[in-house]
Amino acid sequence: MELNSSQKAGLVFGGAFVVAGIVLSTLVFPFWNLIREDVFEEVTVLTNDNGVCYVETSDSIPKTIDNCNLNPGDAVTIKFGQGLAWASIVTP
Repeated sequence: MELNSSQKAGLVFGGAFVVAGIVLSTLVFPFWNLIREDVFEEVTVLTNDNGVCYVETSDSIPKTIDNCNLNPGDAVTIKFGQGLAWASIVTP
């Protein structure tokens, strides 16, 4: 089977596109950066604003907890992704 010049150019362009995609996906934006480590920490509830609790964690990023029925001053264990600003309650 003989390819003409436009088909060869299309094949080279397609191959270059696939190689560029592989390089970008592995070197520039690795998939494992999307998976954050879960952190468990015992904290004290600072405020409860109509079902949204606010707590302070060791990473100095205030966390919000939705659907929270705890009172300020309650101790609770939370789970959050490292570097994220929201958390969930593990044990009330």
